[in-house]
Amino acid sequence: MAPGTETTSRPGPLSGIQVLDLTQFLAGPFSTQILADLGANVMKLEAPSGDWSRTLPPHFVGSDSCYFLSINRNKKGVVIDLKTLEGLDLVKRLAARCDILMENFRPGVLDRLGLTFDDLSQRNPGLIWASISGFGQDGPYRDRPAYDMIVQAMSGGMSLTGEPGRAAVRAGIPLGDLTAGMYAAIGTLAALEERKQTGRGKFIDISMLDCQVAMLTYQAAYHLHSGEVPGRQGSGHESIPTYRSFVAANQTGLVITANTERMWKGLCEVLDRAALTEDQRFVTNDDRFKNREALWPLLEQAFLQREAKEWVPLLLEAGVPVGEVNTVADALNDPQVRHRNMVLELENDQGDQARVAGNPIKFRDVDEPPHHYPPSLGADTRASLCQTLGLSDAEFEIYAKNGIVREQS
Repeated sequence: MAPGTETTSRPGPLSGIQVLDLTQFLAGPFSTQILADLGANVMKLEAPSGDWSRTLPPHFVGSDSCYFLSINRNKKGVVIDLKTLEGLDLVKRLAARCDILMENFRPGVLDRLGLTFDDLSQRNPGLIWASISGFGQDGPYRDRPAYDMIVQAMSGGMSLTGEPGRAAVRAGIPLGDLTAGMYAAIGTLAALEERKQTGRGKFIDISMLDCQVAMLTYQAAYHLHSGEVPGRQGSGHESIPTYRSFVAANQTGLVITANTERMWKGLCEVLDRAALTEDQRFVTNDDRFKNREALWPLLEQAFLQREAKEWVPLLLEAGVPVGEVNTVADALNDPQVRHRNMVLELENDQGDQARVAGNPIKFRDVDEPPHHYPPSLGADTRASLCQTLGLSDAEFEIYAKNGIVREQS
């Protein structure tokens, strides 16, 4: 913190926004966690059996999987049985008092249960309904099931991932789910802003496949312009031959992005290959691009002279952007990552502790609010229903006795 800079602690920017979270597994819960991190009151509604991801192996804290714990912090846990008419009525009553309803059911599933945007918006004109699905609410693939790897494959993105001449590889992080979750949060925030002017909510239709196609960006533009079909990108860049990874001594790895002529000269000086800057094959980026197959072995041989951790400070001093290829363990222990509070330590009332990746949205001069452990199944059912709907304890007990709701045992 700069000298004289003071921080304040205040509610998040979405404080007061009520979210009814009907999502499960990854894309939807990741999206509602973004909203919860920003201060929204998120009621995570689950069936009596719980979100499937609670039981996903291999790692658990108590009875809940680390998978579940990574994407459900700062939420309230509510259990209602949607297979009962009384449970459906409770959900409709909750939706009438919420700003946002988010769900990631396959199109048509909630319609068959009698939960529709058209009906709920009659009761609550300001309701924003965000739906995440594999292929969207219309189109020939509307009713297909979809998972992250399926949309990675179908979008074309997977065809770019991996080494030339080898099979396509899925991204190591679930980009299909995570980008859909982010776009859903963006759309929801836009709808909240518009509602200030119109007083009315919106139905937001997020397709995982759409999101992945959008992420093609310049690769899509290149193909649409040239007609050329890009292949595996390997460890490099389509346009910049000195934007790639290299193997250093002892099989350590690093990436460089020597994008400008100044960076190119700095790279050659650090590698003790200054003569390359005078080689007519490599004078300009265009030259280096045309002759990249000849350039790469020369750079690869040079990088083998030191380990990655030795190259990094030398290249940085020369003004060449560089980074080690970290393992997940390396990244989560990196001093910059820790300084930015990107590893959170969470603890619940029972003493269970979990460490998870943090919230990347930082507000200047505002302390990051405390983060709360993900809810156990039904932990907040009674409090949420009684506070939001005004149920008495006696009314709640009737619902609980009939199996329509459940609270933490």
